[in-house]
Amino acid sequence: MRTPSRRRPRALFAAVAAGTLLTPLLSGCWTGAGGAGSGGDSINVLMVNNPQMVELQKLTKAHFTKDTGIKVNFTVLPENDVRDKISQDFANQAGQYDVATLSNYEIPIYARNGWLHEMDSYVRPDSGYDEQDILAPMRQSLTADDGKLYGQPFYGESSFLMYRKDVFAAKGLTMPPHPTWDQVGQLAAEADGAESGMKGICLRGLPGWGELMAPLTTVVNTFGGTWFDKDWKARLDSPEFVKATKFYVDLVREHGESGAAQSGFAECLNNITQGKVAMWYDATSAAGSLEASDSPVKGKMGYVPAPVEKTESSGWLYTWAWGLQKASHNSDKAWKFISWASSKQYEQLVGDTIGWSNVPAGKRASTYTNAAYTKEASAFQEMTRAAIEGARPRDPGVQPRPAPGIQFVGIPEFTDLGTKVSQEISAAIAGRQSVDSALKKSQKLAEKISKEYEGR
Repeated sequence: MRTPSRRRPRALFAAVAAGTLLTPLLSGCWTGAGGAGSGGDSINVLMVNNPQMVELQKLTKAHFTKDTGIKVNFTVLPENDVRDKISQDFANQAGQYDVATLSNYEIPIYARNGWLHEMDSYVRPDSGYDEQDILAPMRQSLTADDGKLYGQPFYGESSFLMYRKDVFAAKGLTMPPHPTWDQVGQLAAEADGAESGMKGICLRGLPGWGELMAPLTTVVNTFGGTWFDKDWKARLDSPEFVKATKFYVDLVREHGESGAAQSGFAECLNNITQGKVAMWYDATSAAGSLEASDSPVKGKMGYVPAPVEKTESSGWLYTWAWGLQKASHNSDKAWKFISWASSKQYEQLVGDTIGWSNVPAGKRASTYTNAAYTKEASAFQEMTRAAIEGARPRDPGVQPRPAPGIQFVGIPEFTDLGTKVSQEISAAIAGRQSVDSALKKSQKLAEKISKEYEGR
């Protein structure tokens, strides 16, 4: 969960996923790059404009189309826009787009609604596509309640703790190989002021279900809390949820970055590269930027697993993956594109033509045995793989959950609920209200969801 926009689809998605979008809104209003739909030797792909996808677009014609004869018409949009357009086209089953970029949050929901084509028939052992090379948590997160696979990952991430090794050495501090949050809190206090203007840690405080709520929910999980118990009873007022939230809010208020209530992924990335914080808990994908050739902190960073309390691991799990619309008129050709874009061969192509630091990693075991990749990403690649493989999307806490998800609850309503709760907690970080007040309001919001789901 890397950027503010990546994790914050508009409320329209929740309405669409719940099946309440009005028919007039879904009438044929859009023409993608391919015109009136795909057909013949042409497919239409709707995707987010993240850097790795833009690189894919540039490489497709000269490699995939040249080898297969299949033309790919791309429609590339900013995240909020692409999520809205995908949800509308897939909900309507118009077949305008064959393939779209979806996350492990949307895919199980879309599959449940009958909007996606299953992929089990394409990944049979005799298909030539090495599905078993896909990291197990990724496969699991893209599998729906019916046990079928509905997505293929393009790249993936978890979360871990990043820290300045040189600052720790100068202060005589030792980072445990598997830290607890209590230990991190103590280290943040000791690292606070280690250099002029430096704070102990950066934690997201920016409102958003995929901003503040992503790291905080992992803290809640490992402290023994949960949004809902197995019977859909809201538990935001439980002692464990309250303790975790107070710990997080107190830590960032006492030893966190300046302007924490408005700090998300991008702000924390800037803070750590500019020497304003000694530690940062966030997405594993951040390490590529920290170790880039032009990074001021290249070679100075250490990486350890996401801190824990009551669980063995606590890192989140996220992937941008390919979903195949059930109404696609060209599903077999669409699968050929998906299998190429998610393949070992494509990673090799990116490594050879663009550079190994640009490889869409975090999805295949073979990436982490590729000598060229492991050399360039040596500082963080093994820790990233361990974080992803240790993620438990269906069992992230200490109690059974009614829906999958580590840093989110896998229901359509969570985008709205998570964002509203994050606004309350961000206000506590800003000092405008107490944590108790924030969670009292949040519990009432969650109880509305409980009433909708109890007894299902």
